[in-house]
Amino acid sequence: MTAVNQQKAPALLVIIAFATVYIVWGSTYFFIGMAVHGFPAMLMGALRYTTAGVLMLGWCAYKGDKIWVKRDIINSAVSGMLMLFAATGMVIWVEQTLPSAMVAITVSASPIWFVVLDRPNWRVNFKSKSTIIGLIVGFAGVVLLFGEQVTKALADEHHTTTFLGMALLILGPIVWSAGSLYSKHNVNSGPARLNTAWQMVIAGLTFIPAGMLHHEFNGFSLTQVPASSWLAIAYLVIFGSIGAFSAYVWLLQVKPATQVSTHSYVNPVIAVLLGVLFAGEQISVLQVVGLVVILISVLLINLVKYRKAMPPKKVVPMPGLPTGELLVKAC
Repeated sequence: MTAVNQQKAPALLVIIAFATVYIVWGSTYFFIGMAVHGFPAMLMGALRYTTAGVLMLGWCAYKGDKIWVKRDIINSAVSGMLMLFAATGMVIWVEQTLPSAMVAITVSASPIWFVVLDRPNWRVNFKSKSTIIGLIVGFAGVVLLFGEQVTKALADEHHTTTFLGMALLILGPIVWSAGSLYSKHNVNSGPARLNTAWQMVIAGLTFIPAGMLHHEFNGFSLTQVPASSWLAIAYLVIFGSIGAFSAYVWLLQVKPATQVSTHSYVNPVIAVLLGVLFAGEQISVLQVVGLVVILISVLLINLVKYRKAMPPKKVVPMPGLPTGELLVKAC
Protein backbone atom coordinates (compact mmCIF):
# COMPACT_ATOMS: atom_id res chain seq x y z
CA MET A 1 0.00 0.00 0.00
CA THR A 2 1.14 3.52 -0.72
CA ALA A 3 0.62 6.44 1.56
CA VAL A 4 -1.50 9.32 0.35
CA ASN A 5 -1.46 13.01 1.14
CA GLN A 6 -4.75 14.16 2.61
CA GLN A 7 -6.74 16.68 0.62
CA LYS A 8 -7.88 19.97 2.09
CA ALA A 9 -11.62 20.35 2.55
CA PRO A 10 -13.97 23.14 3.70
CA ALA A 11 -14.67 22.91 7.43
CA LEU A 12 -18.45 23.12 6.96
CA LEU A 13 -18.49 20.18 4.55
CA VAL A 14 -16.38 18.15 6.98
CA ILE A 15 -18.84 18.89 9.80
CA ILE A 16 -21.84 17.94 7.66
CA ALA A 17 -20.13 14.73 6.51
CA PHE A 18 -19.26 13.70 10.07
CA ALA A 19 -22.82 14.46 11.27
CA THR A 20 -24.25 12.36 8.43
CA VAL A 21 -21.99 9.40 9.21
CA TYR A 22 -22.59 9.68 12.96
CA ILE A 23 -26.38 9.94 12.93
CA VAL A 24 -27.50 8.10 9.80
CA TRP A 25 -25.21 5.11 10.31
CA GLY A 26 -26.36 4.87 13.92
CA SER A 27 -29.90 4.40 12.64
CA THR A 28 -29.06 1.85 9.92
CA TYR A 29 -28.81 -0.99 12.44
CA PHE A 30 -32.45 -0.38 13.36
CA PHE A 31 -33.57 -0.22 9.71
CA ILE A 32 -31.55 -3.33 8.77
CA GLY A 33 -33.49 -5.13 11.50
CA MET A 34 -36.75 -3.94 9.91
CA ALA A 35 -35.65 -4.92 6.41
CA VAL A 36 -34.63 -8.51 7.23
CA HIS A 37 -38.11 -9.19 8.59
CA GLY A 38 -39.34 -9.02 5.01
CA PHE A 39 -36.30 -9.81 2.85
CA PRO A 40 -33.83 -12.70 3.03
CA ALA A 41 -30.48 -11.36 4.28
CA MET A 42 -28.33 -11.65 1.16
CA LEU A 43 -31.13 -10.58 -1.17
CA MET A 44 -31.65 -7.50 0.98
CA GLY A 45 -27.96 -6.63 0.63
CA ALA A 46 -28.12 -7.14 -3.14
CA LEU A 47 -31.19 -4.93 -3.51
CA ARG A 48 -29.81 -2.21 -1.26
CA TYR A 49 -26.34 -1.84 -2.74
CA THR A 50 -27.08 -2.57 -6.38
CA THR A 51 -29.87 0.01 -6.42
CA ALA A 52 -27.78 2.64 -4.64
CA GLY A 53 -24.71 1.90 -6.77
CA VAL A 54 -26.52 2.08 -10.11
CA LEU A 55 -28.13 5.38 -9.10
CA MET A 56 -24.74 6.80 -8.15
CA LEU A 57 -23.09 5.54 -11.33
CA GLY A 58 -25.80 7.30 -13.30
CA TRP A 59 -25.07 10.50 -11.41
CA CYS A 60 -21.34 10.11 -12.04
CA ALA A 61 -21.98 9.65 -15.78
CA TYR A 62 -24.16 12.77 -15.77
CA LYS A 63 -21.34 14.72 -14.07
CA GLY A 64 -18.91 13.58 -16.78
CA ASP A 65 -16.73 11.31 -14.61
CA LYS A 66 -14.45 8.78 -16.32
CA ILE A 67 -16.30 5.64 -15.24
CA TRP A 68 -14.33 2.87 -16.99
CA VAL A 69 -10.87 3.18 -15.41
CA LYS A 70 -9.62 -0.37 -14.81
CA ARG A 71 -7.28 0.41 -11.89
CA ASP A 72 -9.96 2.46 -10.10
CA ILE A 73 -12.57 -0.27 -10.56
CA ILE A 74 -10.20 -2.89 -9.10
CA ASN A 75 -9.45 -0.70 -6.06
CA SER A 76 -13.15 -0.07 -5.55
CA ALA A 77 -13.90 -3.76 -5.92
CA VAL A 78 -11.43 -4.76 -3.20
CA SER A 79 -12.58 -2.17 -0.65
CA GLY A 80 -16.26 -2.65 -1.55
CA MET A 81 -16.05 -6.42 -1.18
CA LEU A 82 -14.41 -6.05 2.23
CA MET A 83 -16.53 -3.25 3.69
CA LEU A 84 -19.94 -3.79 2.12
CA PHE A 85 -20.22 -7.43 1.09
CA ALA A 86 -18.17 -9.06 3.85
CA ALA A 87 -18.41 -6.74 6.87
CA THR A 88 -21.90 -5.31 6.33
CA GLY A 89 -23.08 -8.69 5.06
CA MET A 90 -22.10 -10.17 8.43
CA VAL A 91 -24.11 -7.46 10.21
CA ILE A 92 -27.15 -8.16 8.04
CA TRP A 93 -26.84 -11.89 8.65
CA VAL A 94 -26.42 -11.54 12.41
CA GLU A 95 -29.40 -9.20 12.77
CA GLN A 96 -31.66 -12.08 11.77
CA THR A 97 -31.07 -13.57 15.22
CA LEU A 98 -29.50 -10.90 17.47
CA PRO A 99 -30.90 -7.49 18.52
CA SER A 100 -29.75 -4.49 16.47
CA ALA A 101 -28.57 -2.69 19.61
CA MET A 102 -26.32 -5.61 20.58
CA VAL A 103 -24.85 -5.69 17.07
CA ALA A 104 -24.15 -1.95 17.12
CA ILE A 105 -22.46 -2.12 20.52
CA THR A 106 -20.11 -4.84 19.30
CA VAL A 107 -19.30 -3.08 16.02
CA SER A 108 -18.28 -0.02 18.06
CA ALA A 109 -14.94 -1.78 18.57
CA SER A 110 -13.91 -0.95 14.98
CA PRO A 111 -11.43 1.82 15.96
CA ILE A 112 -9.43 -0.77 17.90
CA TRP A 113 -8.85 -2.72 14.70
CA PHE A 114 -7.99 0.45 12.77
CA VAL A 115 -4.96 0.88 15.02
CA VAL A 116 -4.01 -2.80 14.94
CA LEU A 117 -4.23 -3.08 11.13
CA ASP A 118 -2.81 0.33 10.18
CA ARG A 119 0.71 -0.99 9.72
CA PRO A 120 2.22 2.15 8.10
CA ASN A 121 1.42 4.06 11.30
CA TRP A 122 2.42 1.39 13.83
CA ARG A 123 5.60 3.26 14.76
CA VAL A 124 3.57 6.37 15.59
CA ASN A 125 0.52 4.74 17.14
CA PHE A 126 2.34 2.32 19.43
CA LYS A 127 4.60 5.02 20.83
CA SER A 128 1.59 6.43 22.64
CA LYS A 129 0.82 5.02 26.08
CA SER A 130 -2.80 6.16 25.78
CA THR A 131 -3.17 4.18 22.55
CA ILE A 132 -1.79 1.00 24.11
CA ILE A 133 -3.96 1.42 27.21
CA GLY A 134 -6.95 2.11 24.96
CA LEU A 135 -6.37 -1.11 23.04
CA ILE A 136 -6.19 -3.13 26.26
CA VAL A 137 -9.32 -1.48 27.65
CA GLY A 138 -11.15 -1.97 24.35
CA PHE A 139 -10.41 -5.67 24.17
CA ALA A 140 -11.52 -5.97 27.79
CA GLY A 141 -14.84 -4.35 26.83
CA VAL A 142 -15.32 -6.81 23.97
CA VAL A 143 -14.56 -9.75 26.27
CA LEU A 144 -17.04 -8.32 28.78
CA LEU A 145 -19.78 -8.18 26.17
CA PHE A 146 -19.16 -11.63 24.80
CA GLY A 147 -18.77 -13.18 28.24
CA GLU A 148 -22.43 -12.46 28.89
CA GLN A 149 -23.48 -13.76 25.49
CA VAL A 150 -21.48 -16.98 25.94
CA THR A 151 -23.21 -17.61 29.26
CA LYS A 152 -26.62 -17.14 27.65
CA ALA A 153 -25.69 -19.27 24.66
CA LEU A 154 -24.60 -22.19 26.81
CA ALA A 155 -28.02 -22.14 28.47
CA ASP A 156 -29.79 -22.10 25.09
CA GLU A 157 -30.39 -25.27 23.11
CA HIS A 158 -29.85 -23.26 19.89
CA HIS A 159 -26.45 -22.08 21.05
CA THR A 160 -24.71 -22.97 17.76
CA THR A 161 -26.49 -20.13 15.93
CA THR A 162 -25.64 -17.72 18.73
CA PHE A 163 -21.95 -18.69 18.71
CA LEU A 164 -21.83 -18.26 14.93
CA GLY A 165 -23.39 -14.81 15.27
CA MET A 166 -20.84 -13.78 17.89
CA ALA A 167 -17.97 -15.03 15.74
CA LEU A 168 -19.24 -12.94 12.83
CA LEU A 169 -19.58 -9.91 15.11
CA ILE A 170 -15.90 -10.23 16.01
CA LEU A 171 -14.80 -10.72 12.41
CA GLY A 172 -17.01 -8.00 10.90
CA PRO A 173 -15.25 -4.93 12.41
CA ILE A 174 -11.85 -6.43 11.50
CA VAL A 175 -12.84 -6.80 7.86
CA TRP A 176 -14.45 -3.35 7.81
CA SER A 177 -11.29 -1.73 9.16
CA ALA A 178 -9.15 -3.57 6.62
CA GLY A 179 -11.37 -2.39 3.77
CA SER A 180 -11.39 1.18 5.04
CA LEU A 181 -7.60 1.29 5.31
CA TYR A 182 -7.25 -0.21 1.83
CA SER A 183 -9.56 2.49 0.48
CA LYS A 184 -7.58 5.19 2.26
CA HIS A 185 -4.14 4.06 1.05
CA ASN A 186 -5.22 3.21 -2.52
CA VAL A 187 -6.90 6.37 -3.70
CA ASN A 188 -8.62 6.36 -7.08
CA SER A 189 -8.00 8.94 -9.78
CA GLY A 190 -11.70 9.82 -9.92
CA PRO A 191 -13.88 11.59 -7.34
CA ALA A 192 -15.06 9.92 -4.14
CA ARG A 193 -18.59 9.53 -5.50
CA LEU A 194 -17.33 7.29 -8.33
CA ASN A 195 -15.34 5.14 -5.91
CA THR A 196 -18.43 4.80 -3.74
CA ALA A 197 -20.64 3.91 -6.71
CA TRP A 198 -18.38 1.09 -7.90
CA GLN A 199 -17.96 -0.22 -4.35
CA MET A 200 -21.73 -0.53 -3.96
CA VAL A 201 -22.40 -1.97 -7.44
CA ILE A 202 -19.74 -4.66 -7.10
CA ALA A 203 -20.75 -5.53 -3.53
CA GLY A 204 -24.44 -5.61 -4.49
CA LEU A 205 -23.80 -7.97 -7.41
CA THR A 206 -21.74 -10.24 -5.15
CA PHE A 207 -24.69 -10.59 -2.77
CA ILE A 208 -26.73 -12.22 -5.56
CA PRO A 209 -24.74 -15.49 -5.87
CA ALA A 210 -24.42 -15.53 -2.07
CA GLY A 211 -28.21 -15.51 -1.87
CA MET A 212 -28.43 -18.27 -4.47
CA LEU A 213 -26.01 -20.44 -2.52
CA HIS A 214 -28.24 -20.01 0.52
CA HIS A 215 -31.36 -20.79 -1.57
CA GLU A 216 -32.93 -17.43 -0.66
CA PHE A 217 -34.74 -17.11 -3.99
CA ASN A 218 -36.65 -20.36 -3.51
CA GLY A 219 -40.25 -19.52 -2.73
CA PHE A 220 -39.56 -15.81 -2.20
CA SER A 221 -42.15 -13.34 -3.50
CA LEU A 222 -41.91 -9.55 -3.49
CA THR A 223 -45.66 -9.36 -2.87
CA GLN A 224 -45.13 -10.93 0.56
CA VAL A 225 -42.76 -8.19 1.72
CA PRO A 226 -44.46 -5.85 4.24
CA ALA A 227 -44.52 -2.10 3.67
CA SER A 228 -42.23 -1.51 6.66
CA SER A 229 -39.46 -3.56 5.01
CA TRP A 230 -39.83 -1.63 1.75
CA LEU A 231 -39.58 1.66 3.64
CA ALA A 232 -36.51 0.36 5.48
CA ILE A 233 -34.84 -0.57 2.17
CA ALA A 234 -35.61 2.88 0.76
CA TYR A 235 -34.05 4.54 3.82
CA LEU A 236 -30.96 2.31 3.63
CA VAL A 237 -30.48 3.03 -0.08
CA ILE A 238 -30.96 6.80 0.04
CA PHE A 239 -29.57 7.73 3.44
CA GLY A 240 -27.48 4.78 4.61
CA SER A 241 -25.74 3.99 1.32
CA ILE A 242 -25.79 7.01 -0.97
CA GLY A 243 -25.67 9.63 1.78
CA ALA A 244 -23.68 8.28 4.70
CA PHE A 245 -21.35 5.89 2.87
CA SER A 246 -20.46 8.59 0.34
CA ALA A 247 -19.66 10.93 3.21
CA TYR A 248 -17.56 8.22 4.88
CA VAL A 249 -15.46 7.47 1.78
CA TRP A 250 -14.92 11.20 1.21
CA LEU A 251 -13.87 11.73 4.82
CA LEU A 252 -11.26 8.97 4.46
CA GLN A 253 -9.64 11.09 1.76
CA VAL A 254 -9.53 14.33 3.75
CA LYS A 255 -9.15 13.22 7.38
CA PRO A 256 -7.05 10.63 9.29
CA ALA A 257 -8.64 7.17 9.40
CA THR A 258 -8.61 7.18 13.21
CA GLN A 259 -10.63 10.40 13.26
CA VAL A 260 -13.12 9.08 10.72
CA SER A 261 -13.53 5.90 12.77
CA THR A 262 -14.85 7.96 15.71
CA HIS A 263 -18.34 7.51 14.27
CA SER A 264 -18.23 4.48 16.56
CA TYR A 265 -18.78 6.86 19.49
CA VAL A 266 -22.23 7.93 18.32
CA ASN A 267 -23.49 5.05 16.15
CA PRO A 268 -24.05 2.50 18.95
CA VAL A 269 -25.74 5.06 21.20
CA ILE A 270 -28.27 5.96 18.51
CA ALA A 271 -28.74 2.28 17.62
CA VAL A 272 -29.39 1.38 21.26
CA LEU A 273 -31.91 4.21 21.70
CA LEU A 274 -33.82 3.25 18.54
CA GLY A 275 -33.76 -0.44 19.40
CA VAL A 276 -35.02 0.08 22.93
CA LEU A 277 -37.59 2.80 22.16
CA PHE A 278 -39.06 1.49 18.90
CA ALA A 279 -38.19 -2.21 18.62
CA GLY A 280 -38.71 -3.21 22.25
CA GLU A 281 -35.17 -4.60 22.57
CA GLN A 282 -33.77 -5.32 26.03
CA ILE A 283 -30.28 -4.08 26.92
CA SER A 284 -28.65 -5.42 30.07
CA VAL A 285 -26.60 -3.39 32.51
CA LEU A 286 -23.52 -5.41 31.54
CA GLN A 287 -24.01 -4.50 27.87
CA VAL A 288 -24.23 -0.81 28.77
CA VAL A 289 -21.06 -1.15 30.82
CA GLY A 290 -19.36 -2.91 27.91
CA LEU A 291 -20.38 -0.09 25.57
CA VAL A 292 -19.01 2.55 27.95
CA VAL A 293 -15.73 0.63 28.31
CA ILE A 294 -15.33 0.35 24.53
CA LEU A 295 -16.07 4.04 23.99
CA ILE A 296 -13.53 4.97 26.67
CA SER A 297 -10.97 2.84 24.84
CA VAL A 298 -11.76 4.64 21.57
CA LEU A 299 -11.22 7.96 23.33
CA LEU A 300 -7.85 6.82 24.66
CA ILE A 301 -6.79 5.51 21.26
CA ASN A 302 -7.53 8.88 19.63
CA LEU A 303 -6.26 11.03 22.51
CA VAL A 304 -2.95 11.77 20.78
CA LYS A 305 -4.76 12.85 17.61
CA TYR A 306 -7.01 15.16 19.61
CA ARG A 307 -4.04 16.76 21.34
CA LYS A 308 -2.31 17.36 18.01
CA ALA A 309 -5.48 18.97 16.69
CA MET A 310 -5.62 21.49 19.55
CA PRO A 311 -4.54 25.03 18.63
CA PRO A 312 -0.96 25.86 19.63
CA LYS A 313 -0.37 28.07 22.61
CA LYS A 314 0.97 31.53 22.03
CA VAL A 315 3.00 33.50 24.52
CA VAL A 316 2.28 37.24 24.47
CA PRO A 317 3.38 40.08 26.75
CA MET A 318 0.61 41.74 28.75
CA PRO A 319 0.59 45.47 29.50
CA GLY A 320 0.93 46.22 33.19
CA LEU A 321 2.79 43.01 34.04
CA PRO A 322 6.31 43.23 35.44
CA THR A 323 9.09 42.74 32.91
CA GLY A 324 9.62 39.06 32.11
CA GLU A 325 6.08 38.00 33.06
CA LEU A 326 4.05 36.66 30.14
CA LEU A 327 0.53 35.46 29.57
CA VAL A 328 -0.03 32.15 27.80
CA LYS A 329 -3.14 31.98 25.67
CA ALA A 330 -4.56 29.71 23.01
CA CYS A 331 -4.57 30.98 19.45
